[in-house]
Amino acid sequence: MPILDTLNDPAQLRGLSPAELDALAGELREKMIRTVQQTGGHLASSLGAVELTLALHRVMSSPDDRIVWDTGHQAYAHKLLTGRRDQFHTLRQLDGVGGFPRRSESDHDVFDGGHAGTGVSIAVGLAAARDLLPHRDPGRRQRIAVCVGDAAMQSGLTLEALNHLGSERHRLLIVLNDNEMSISPSVGGLSTRLNKLRLTRAYQETKSMTQRVLPRIPIIGRLLFSALAFTKEGFKRSWAKVGFFEDMGITYIGVLDGHNLAELEQSFERAFALPGPVLVHVKTIKGKGYGPAEMDSISFHGASLPPIDLCLIDPTEEPLPPESEPRRRPKTYTATFAEELVRLATDDDRICAITAGMPTGTGLSRFGARFPSRLFDVGIAEQHALTMAAGLALGGKRPVVALYSTFSQRAYDQLVHDICQNDLSVLLAIDRAGLVGEDGTSHQGMFTLSAQRALPNLVIGSPKDEQELRDMVVTALAHAGPISLHYPRDPGEDLPDRDGSALQIGRGEVLRSGGDLLLVGFGPIVQRLLRVAETLEHDHGLASTVINARWAKPLDEDLIAAESVGRRLVVTAEESAAMGGFGDGVLDALNRAGIRVPLLKIALAEGFVHHGAVEDLRRQQRIDVPGMLAQIREALSLEAPIVSTPGEPSSASAA
Repeated sequence: MPILDTLNDPAQLRGLSPAELDALAGELREKMIRTVQQTGGHLASSLGAVELTLALHRVMSSPDDRIVWDTGHQAYAHKLLTGRRDQFHTLRQLDGVGGFPRRSESDHDVFDGGHAGTGVSIAVGLAAARDLLPHRDPGRRQRIAVCVGDAAMQSGLTLEALNHLGSERHRLLIVLNDNEMSISPSVGGLSTRLNKLRLTRAYQETKSMTQRVLPRIPIIGRLLFSALAFTKEGFKRSWAKVGFFEDMGITYIGVLDGHNLAELEQSFERAFALPGPVLVHVKTIKGKGYGPAEMDSISFHGASLPPIDLCLIDPTEEPLPPESEPRRRPKTYTATFAEELVRLATDDDRICAITAGMPTGTGLSRFGARFPSRLFDVGIAEQHALTMAAGLALGGKRPVVALYSTFSQRAYDQLVHDICQNDLSVLLAIDRAGLVGEDGTSHQGMFTLSAQRALPNLVIGSPKDEQELRDMVVTALAHAGPISLHYPRDPGEDLPDRDGSALQIGRGEVLRSGGDLLLVGFGPIVQRLLRVAETLEHDHGLASTVINARWAKPLDEDLIAAESVGRRLVVTAEESAAMGGFGDGVLDALNRAGIRVPLLKIALAEGFVHHGAVEDLRRQQRIDVPGMLAQIREALSLEAPIVSTPGEPSSASAA
């Protein structure tokens, strides 16, 4: 029987031999690879964190001790070891195991994460709560660790937390999982030997005694102490490279081999014996144990994975058959945005682009390949990205900041105070607007529109298709002021490529005319509204006007008001939160115009949307075609027909 199948609690790990632990590490990796082949997921990061996960669980007693995962895409091994092995095949599927830690799944999950940079602050708060317990409370012995990826260390929130931690001196272990930086043999070997000394109580006691006694020696004591201190600090900075953390008051240990389980266990155990916060710097290989992921960690990092050839981990597997005719996939909105931006930047050297650590995901890697001096990757620092864009705009440039919708929330104050208040010409490209699917609650792009609608000076647009996105990019870069364009991660409508042309801001368009209902959509959901209108006419004889609003702010109030008069029902549709969203903007406009007509807002239900395939989530939220039809029928008290329009799902069963 595989060792993994015998484990029901991480405490059982402490009874395994080194050979069994080595075999278990292989089983964990194989389980992850086989699962992600079916479900997608953050494979490379979790493959690289297997040994440090095993070491943390062998040294600590979770859930009484607390392990925080930042961002959580390293936590697949943790999930497998904490009671979710038999459900792991449902990873990221509707009602299945989440792709990030989830407290609702297990007591071993401390925090519902998903955004990089939060872990250290969470851990500092946990440590502060522990240290406020009465001195005789057994809870004060609780061990707390946070596992942080190297990219998250440059996040502003992480640096704020480290700065505070150094002054408060809470007992806390920070594991810096570095899967990018290479370690030269000389530095790595020297720092490992140094750390074995630094981890001992003898070293700490000797260091303390030296600080107390040496300055008291007459005449030469203080000079000798200063010389030793100068030598030590210079040595640390030039060889061990620990000055940054040590100057904050955090003991630095590193660099360790992140795949040497015995060394990790020994270092973690001794680190917990030291007073105050300790950072253990470990070097891991992203994608460890699966050759293609090691060679191409970018492709194997995220949810959209290439086919996984299992024969590379198990020789008994049949190799993947060659794909005779690769499937043709429509171009995504992201790719279209990048293409149009590159085209415009070719003739306008004022255009520059900023990404917060995601040049590939946002499509800006294409821009950077063409204009390397005009692409700025600031790392996981969205706040800096927007304020830097403000500075670029003040300097006469036309900055474009491309962010995922969920990550743009982290820089809301900078959008308000630095960009909108100063009315600066910054294009904010909001990628992954709407439902993004399997990454779940932390990643759905559902709140950005509602948050941005209140901001003065900000224009907000969303295209009905990829051709209109090109038009909006042209429009945005010619606009004097801030503008935000929202588009999904979806493929487009497979329309022919063409150059963009300027649109009139604040003007929508009528796509279909009819006298019974008015359907107004914002963004690509307009395509679903057109199918809804066809079905309503076929099944119920109801003729609908369909408006592509294009702009949520400023809204084409004159067009919407004129088309609303005399309608049985006005329907608004958006793939974002209902409260404060596009539908509320239409309702406000009708009230200002004095038009009294029933209005149905189709949007995402209040609350967080969990993980699952986008199609499943749209069906769950009733914003797919059958779901929208059902809502309209309910509003009009119509019965669903037994037979649906050819090519459409059965309306009765969908409703």
